[in-house]
Amino acid sequence: PRSLAGLNRQFMAAESMVAGSTKAVLGEGPLHPAIALVGEQPGDQEDIQGKPFVGPAGQLLDRALQEAGIARADVYVTNAVKHFKFVPRGKKRLHAKPTTAEVKRYRWWLFEELSFVQPKLVVALGATAALALTGKAVAIGKSRGEAQFGNFRGYITVHPSSLLRLPDETARHEA
Repeated sequence: PRSLAGLNRQFMAAESMVAGSTKAVLGEGPLHPAIALVGEQPGDQEDIQGKPFVGPAGQLLDRALQEAGIARADVYVTNAVKHFKFVPRGKKRLHAKPTTAEVKRYRWWLFEELSFVQPKLVVALGATAALALTGKAVAIGKSRGEAQFGNFRGYITVHPSSLLRLPDETARHEA
């Protein structure tokens, strides 16, 4: 492809690389942003709405961006895996973590996407995003901080969904 739009058309025509997904959820935001945020995979709400980071973790991310004085419209947001992998539980669809092999199957798409977006800084939100961007398993606690993702200056930090699992607001704010 010669453009992000061309890459996205090609991606939408491709089959899901994880079982159960209903649609691809593509990245969104401006080209040449200061920051691109890369999460793990779409969740239930992202799959339904077809937009990244619109569920509970996305709402927390929006609040964190706002507190940092960063407009979400100025940031490119995407995921390492573009389809929602889940396990059905009655009427609910529960998140299922993508395997290393699944993450690696999407890796080419992610780097092509970033090459068109051309962010100044790529932020890996969580271990799956860090795996996709580095090509190897990364412990977030030990690796949190500056990183290099191929040609991209990077940063590794926690995924907002991990903060939602912390027991209290004080611990969430500190993390």
